[in-house]
Amino acid sequence: MLAAVPALVMMLPSSTYKTSSSTWTLGYSSRPSGDPATPLSHAGRVRMSRPVVLAKCTSAVGSGLGQLRVGTDISGMWKERMGNHVVSVSQSAEHSFSKKPLRSCVLVEGLGVQGDAHAGETVQHLSRVQADPTQPNLRQVHLIHAELFDELGAEGFSVRPGDLGENITTRGVDLLSLPEGTVLHIGETAVVQVTGLRTPCFQIDRFQSGLLKAVLPRDSEGNVVRKAGVMGIVCAGGEVSVGDGIRVEFPAEPHRALERV
Repeated sequence: MLAAVPALVMMLPSSTYKTSSSTWTLGYSSRPSGDPATPLSHAGRVRMSRPVVLAKCTSAVGSGLGQLRVGTDISGMWKERMGNHVVSVSQSAEHSFSKKPLRSCVLVEGLGVQGDAHAGETVQHLSRVQADPTQPNLRQVHLIHAELFDELGAEGFSVRPGDLGENITTRGVDLLSLPEGTVLHIGETAVVQVTGLRTPCFQIDRFQSGLLKAVLPRDSEGNVVRKAGVMGIVCAGGEVSVGDGIRVEFPAEPHRALERV
């Protein structure tokens, strides 16, 4: 059993873990659902069945991790235990640059994220619609690795899940190195096939000056490195929630590197 000593925690969006129905956690939010969009306010002997966000303890707590001292950053410990997982899900019914983070979303086979402006069998991104509205939609779902936000933070930017318009924010999966056609099994039933790299437009600099260059740097040979995530199509529908695991299934060889779509 956990010690009954309470500890205050701060919300850290990139660090989540999922409990079973019988697991005691170190924290809870003010909502029974454990919505990660709600700041955590107290910790102790609280039972949760939804993902919880952790940061630093401000009181000593006994737990399965051992005795945690004041100031101990427990977020990294849980990230290591989680493996490949969903950090955040976001959607917007409008063609807005950023999307609103949610506790969960529903993927619809052949369409994309239910209720999202970019869902559809044919292209929905406005620039693509203007060019040819009959093109197949290879950009039904946008995924970004949370590690990019860590990297941008170290460069002085402040970017959170949903800010860059992605639908699913991941951690643990090296999205950019996946070959074309890689299949991602997310949660219990959802399946997304990776189609290519996302190329952000000038709007990203309106969001934060200098951000476009940061996500489209050049390597030592002068080649553009596209860091703004990957796009995919929904092969099987289902609910995707914060904390869901991600299983990567590679296509048959020879593998083809991702190109922009």
